[in-house]
Amino acid sequence: MLCSVSTLHLFSHPNSNSPTSQNLHNLLHSFNTPFELKQLHAHLIKTNTPLSTLPLPLTKLALVTALTPDFPYAQCVFKHLDKPEIVFWNSCLKAWAEGQSPFDAILLFYQLREFDIVPDDFTCSFVLKACAALSDVLNGRIVHGYVEKLGFRSNLFLQNMIVHLYASCGAMGDARLLFDKMSQRDVVTWNIMISQSVKSGDVEGAFELFSLMPERNVRSWTAMIAGYVQCGKPKEAIHLFMEMEEAGLRPNEVTVVAVLSACADLGTLDLGRRVHEYSNCSGFRGNVRVSNTLIDMYVKCGCLKDACTVFDEMEERTIVSWSAMIAGHAIYGQAEEALSLFSKMVQIGMKPNDVTFIGLLHACSHMGMIDKGREFFNSMTRDYGIIPRIEHYGCMVDLFSRAGLLQEAYVFIMNMPIKPNGVVWGALLGGCRVHRNIELAEEAIQHLLELDPLNDGYYVVLSNIYAEAERWEDTAKVRRLMRDRGVKKTPGWSSITVDGMLHEFAAGDESHPQAEEIFQMWGKLLQKLKIKGYVPKTSIVLLDVEENEKEKFLYRHSEKLALAFGLMKTPPGMPIRIMKNLRVCEDCHAAMKLISGIVNKEIIVRDRNRFHCFKDGSCTCNDYW
Repeated sequence: MLCSVSTLHLFSHPNSNSPTSQNLHNLLHSFNTPFELKQLHAHLIKTNTPLSTLPLPLTKLALVTALTPDFPYAQCVFKHLDKPEIVFWNSCLKAWAEGQSPFDAILLFYQLREFDIVPDDFTCSFVLKACAALSDVLNGRIVHGYVEKLGFRSNLFLQNMIVHLYASCGAMGDARLLFDKMSQRDVVTWNIMISQSVKSGDVEGAFELFSLMPERNVRSWTAMIAGYVQCGKPKEAIHLFMEMEEAGLRPNEVTVVAVLSACADLGTLDLGRRVHEYSNCSGFRGNVRVSNTLIDMYVKCGCLKDACTVFDEMEERTIVSWSAMIAGHAIYGQAEEALSLFSKMVQIGMKPNDVTFIGLLHACSHMGMIDKGREFFNSMTRDYGIIPRIEHYGCMVDLFSRAGLLQEAYVFIMNMPIKPNGVVWGALLGGCRVHRNIELAEEAIQHLLELDPLNDGYYVVLSNIYAEAERWEDTAKVRRLMRDRGVKKTPGWSSITVDGMLHEFAAGDESHPQAEEIFQMWGKLLQKLKIKGYVPKTSIVLLDVEENEKEKFLYRHSEKLALAFGLMKTPPGMPIRIMKNLRVCEDCHAAMKLISGIVNKEIIVRDRNRFHCFKDGSCTCNDYW
């Protein structure tokens, strides 16, 4: 009887036949199966080797014998040691729960119960961790039951784990029920509920919890700030960050990433620069994610040079870093720079991904590089094994449509191996408007009205096409269709930040405190524009009214008002940066090109599609589109 005999020799004395210490150590760590373990055990008995000075690795013993018919053998060994048996099985559970075998941890838990081995609070914590790793809420509920039966309800650590398990598995109702019933909570409990509410899309519920917290730490604030960014509420995110600073808490690297993302969405350059400075002072310069977000922020705030500086100073770059810079050059109309960066990336052995090619195709599209675009599209699969996604097909349709190859774009769509979406048909529709192809536009709109019937942008483009052709009856039909379907035109707005304060303008906006001065400034600019040969492009006004009325509508476009205000408030030499939620219209694009030369200022406008950098009477892009 190996087990019963072996226990008599656990603390026996050595004799002259004992192996050397090094050999014994090697033997003790060489077994990988129950059979090898028993052979080792027999050898120790035969050589009368003591385990008091060089003990058997008991965690490995548990790992080797668990979930095997030799489980009772391991029990027999453990029962003759000083520590409770469950301690050794807990080591095994921990190794599996935190490693690659969380399901085995759950199986071992049931085996322990089968052999009447009473779990302790550590046992439950390791099994709950395994359930969370597997998103196994069913077994998690069973372990929760054991926690209640074994009297561990007062263990706050376990209660937090159960709340996290339910919430991370999508059972937010159960998580909230347990949360409400908990007799005590700590900041970890609240943070779990806030973070998981954000992940489930309930940002308002998360903020409600955040508001009720008796104590908040950096993680609490960060979870809420990141939640607002993720749900498209950057203003709220920045407002909360300001409150966090007032509360005297120092942001961590995750906070910095979240706030920089909000700055990127809003174009809040001043705050972005301040956070960048704080990041450097706090030692976050080496954090790749922070640097990548800084690149994105500077690109979206119209500071491509600053983005390049961050990129150049990075000690470590990921594919995200390279792709962000390639995309940045693309949306600024710097196709050659984007392609050059791609060549450098490939030369150092960095493998491009699907996002890299989206940037490259955008670069080719904006600069009319048809052949290069075809080459990159084919290279994706041929050279890198990347299967094109719908975004890549959309880029190709955009490339053809911008270049006026509308029939080729249409054939390309019809031959796509995946169903085209609204973005793909929308790219063709945009090309039809620029190149005045009414027939193909009507074909595209039929698909768009099925795919995305509430998108006001498509109706507006079709109205533009009809209006430019002076087909006013058809323009009226589109308007009636919008009204009948309950589609409302998205109001255009432009924003500009001056001295850290965001100013927003709508078309014809008279609500700004300095509205009268702004209109006077525009009047002065208009006189200079007309001397330079500016002629208002009234064809884009979708109203059947007199020409002078159309001109009045054009003169009060939101980006013109933002520009006039910027010229009033910014010192000479300082660039003007404007954000617009829709596309810059052709008339504003033409006017801003001339104004940049008249006032000798760089004007950077970020619209829905791209950046327009006006300087010395020209723009970095080939056209306004």
